[in-house]
Amino acid sequence: MNLNEFSRREAHEVRIGQTKIGSQHPIAVQSMTNTPTADTQKSVEQIKRIADAGAPIVRLTAQGRREGENLESIVVKIREDGYDTAIVADIHFVPEVASIAARYVDKVRINPGNYRTSNGELEALIAQCRERGVALRIGVNHGSLAKRVFDEWGDTPEGMVHSAMEFLRVCRREDFDQVVVSMKSSNTRVMVHAYRLLVEAMESEGMTYPIHLGVTEAGNGLEGRIKSAVGIGALLSDGIGDTIRVSLTEAPENEVPVAKLLVEHYASREGVFEVLHPERYHPTEFVRRTDVMTPITHDELTDEYSVVEAVSNNPTAELRAAILNMEQAQPVVVKRRYDDEDVEVVAVKAAADLGVLFLDGLADGIWVDAPALSADEIRDIELMILQAARVRFSHTEYIACPSCGRTLYDIEKTLADIKSRTSHLKNLKIGIMGCIVNGPGEMADADYGYVGAAAG
Repeated sequence: MNLNEFSRREAHEVRIGQTKIGSQHPIAVQSMTNTPTADTQKSVEQIKRIADAGAPIVRLTAQGRREGENLESIVVKIREDGYDTAIVADIHFVPEVASIAARYVDKVRINPGNYRTSNGELEALIAQCRERGVALRIGVNHGSLAKRVFDEWGDTPEGMVHSAMEFLRVCRREDFDQVVVSMKSSNTRVMVHAYRLLVEAMESEGMTYPIHLGVTEAGNGLEGRIKSAVGIGALLSDGIGDTIRVSLTEAPENEVPVAKLLVEHYASREGVFEVLHPERYHPTEFVRRTDVMTPITHDELTDEYSVVEAVSNNPTAELRAAILNMEQAQPVVVKRRYDDEDVEVVAVKAAADLGVLFLDGLADGIWVDAPALSADEIRDIELMILQAARVRFSHTEYIACPSCGRTLYDIEKTLADIKSRTSHLKNLKIGIMGCIVNGPGEMADADYGYVGAAAG
């Protein structure tokens, strides 16, 4: 990571169908269906809506042999209808389904939490992927680490990295480089630290695998968009990330415009901002910057704190350098002006630009200057950014999965019902999960949880 100027991390090319990712290509956006994969018509219709929204990559769950085999029908139909969208199979629990899916799709995602490296299954899958030109994603989830990893490392970023590196070393040993890796969590701090630690680990072993970014179970509405933007934006500002998914508990096609906005927001990051004290920066652990406590009210501003405003098109680097270079131990308020008129656009941009400064323990206050928005809209955005960065909790937090073909109930309606009854309960965390794959693990630090177990 270059603290002084923006540059994308080197990542070699991986081909996913007709889409190429890697540092020499634009960041690709993607989404995932929530239709039953055994239902060809519904799945194809949803893939089309996602593709029409602008996503070149679409993932479907294949939780069993029936769903794995039906991927053939889905791929045939989507190609007949003129779509070259890359189709990805998401595999959990049944490794044999990965080999079924690999016959038909462009990429297979496996979860190290329920796959093994000791019995030859991974080597066999790699051989099959190589033969068909299929890419592979090693997708680690904070909520579903293997028991042996959990027992040794706990549910920590270090445990997530250990899990991924085991599988990446097998891929390298087999001389298979068409591999993407991800480290997802609903906790933005865990997610950001895990990705940064992964990059350090890969660099130490000379690995340049492309990285898929995402915050799991981000929820819906403005809150879900802000939470995703804080996590994904933090890493994009580091130059990390080759494909992204914004996970929302909404129609999958709603995820795509948010992801595209993030990609466009980071398309041009110019300027050199020299950091004089890099030793003050702690990218893989949360360490609050040392300053002094200063009382302040809205009608009695003092000069005992600093307002640092970004004016360049690389605001994160500009603000970070200014704070790290400060010689006085003053509280810092970070400020950025946004002239956009759409509240969602302002929220996503501000979360991406400013959220990481709180994740990294550098900032003490936030000032979003948005003349087109009301004071209430600005306050809500600021508080949501602080909560997404896990430094101030002002409203109920919902850890809600986006759902997929494994979900057997209407999770969007359920989330709305739960919110209507609990949104007044500040400082409470409530998990709403579609199934048991990541649900129990991602809800581990929630106060209450709701997990689907059967149709209903």
